[in-house]
Amino acid sequence: MPPTLASLVHHSALKLTVRAGEDRLDVPVRWAHVSELADPVPYMEGGELLLITALKLDAEDPEAMRRYVKRLVGAGVVGLGFAVGVNYEEIPKALVDAAEEEGLPLLEVPRRTPFLAISKAVSAAIAADQYRAVTAGFAAQRELTKQALNDGPEGLLAALAGQVDGWAALYDASGAVVATAPEWAGRRAARLTPDVERLRERPAPASSVVGGDDRVELHSLGTGRRPRAALAVGTAAALGTAERYAVHSAIALLTLTTERSRSLHAAEQRIGAAVLRMLLAGEPDHARAVAGDLYGDLLDAPFRLILAESASASAARAHADGHARVGAAAPAQTAVTVPDTHGDPLGGLAEVVESAAARSGESVLVVPDGERLVVLAVDGGAAVAACGEYAAALEASRTTVREQPAGGEDELVVGLSAPAGPIAAAAAYKQAEQALSVARRRGRFLVEHEELAAGSVLPLLADDAVRAFADGLLRALHEHDATGRGDLVASLRAWLSRHGQWDAAAADLGVHRHTLRYRMRRVEEILGRSLDDPDVRMELWLALKATSAPGE
Repeated sequence: MPPTLASLVHHSALKLTVRAGEDRLDVPVRWAHVSELADPVPYMEGGELLLITALKLDAEDPEAMRRYVKRLVGAGVVGLGFAVGVNYEEIPKALVDAAEEEGLPLLEVPRRTPFLAISKAVSAAIAADQYRAVTAGFAAQRELTKQALNDGPEGLLAALAGQVDGWAALYDASGAVVATAPEWAGRRAARLTPDVERLRERPAPASSVVGGDDRVELHSLGTGRRPRAALAVGTAAALGTAERYAVHSAIALLTLTTERSRSLHAAEQRIGAAVLRMLLAGEPDHARAVAGDLYGDLLDAPFRLILAESASASAARAHADGHARVGAAAPAQTAVTVPDTHGDPLGGLAEVVESAAARSGESVLVVPDGERLVVLAVDGGAAVAACGEYAAALEASRTTVREQPAGGEDELVVGLSAPAGPIAAAAAYKQAEQALSVARRRGRFLVEHEELAAGSVLPLLADDAVRAFADGLLRALHEHDATGRGDLVASLRAWLSRHGQWDAAAADLGVHRHTLRYRMRRVEEILGRSLDDPDVRMELWLALKATSAPGE
């Protein structure tokens, strides 16, 4: 402990006598300072024992002493030492009364005790306390290191909680609680998740203090721009020097563990990429041999394949694939911003999926593939559910973000395959690609392939490229009808809807069947296509549906 006024009073060589403030002698002393100034306050920092002889003070003036003592207390001076036998044979009553009134400890210093002896005693006690703190800190560091090596982060947290006489918790990259010590701290730690998420928004290293039933320090872990984890330390009071050493040692050890985990994670991703390539090449047995026990039974159980890419990359891919808008400028889309990804939407999604899988104890394969992210996750598991919940949150955020052109750095497009097994991995990848393409076209964050099979093909005709094709195919017929020389478009629609049945189609139009036959010959002449060709009839029907008003 640092020196206190009580320890100085009990110092046998100093012979100090307490004249006022006996009930406040347990206050720590930061330093001993000598000053004969009438107003030494500008030179005080707080926590000092001020030593005086009253050379320039009117120590017998009650009002002057009240003002003097009040200013010292306001500046944080913890005690006043008065040397007797120099200017005054005893401490004037005015000063004693003022000290009693303000509760300032007043110590009588005998003439044979030099101020230097008091300063040396304070300095020696401070040095001894610092030495004890450093020694205790090194001991704590050794204990924390041993626990980290033997029992991992859980053992380290338990040792840290004991060192600080409080509790400790470790959070993963998503802000979820990974481990706590003691166990009763789990509920308290869970309430701090919003504070941990706010801490993650700041570049590492970062820290903050949270109040409440206890005092909690939050520290980010990791050496990169984005924190990889966080540590919470809860105590009843502010940390002392030894406790501070213990916390800093824990931060260093957990950061090393985190960075080591990142290296192992990178190696695992390389293995995962090889496993994925084998699965897509139709070699599940080789994939299992390479993976070993790394992914548990993931490669044998039904899984989903998730394919994600940034919206900017998705837009570029669409253009390269010939899906750019035809005949008109691309309209603006409502931007979906992935919260707190620091410009790395794919990394943010990977963290969400991996954290969910880790918390549920299930295996997941996550492979960055250039501007894409490929995920193999257990069908019906926590990772797939987390991806869906993430999508729902982003869809809900559409109403709160401003509209901007598609392709912002924090946007994502995700396609999800139907459940598949290792033999059908290539088919699952194709399904995810198809779902991704539909999500891209519809401005959706996530589309499941099962949605495409369960729905109708007609909504797909809403694509601008399809509309442009339909307009081009039917343009000549519309131009013909615009001259008032007939109603070829309506006649074609009626004839196709009746599967080429002349009488039924003519009845729908209210014309003679010979009139309808004439009109269909004109359609063939204008388009230069034969209506006997089923492909032509299919294209014309889809073109009519693509250009129809809703309900037609």
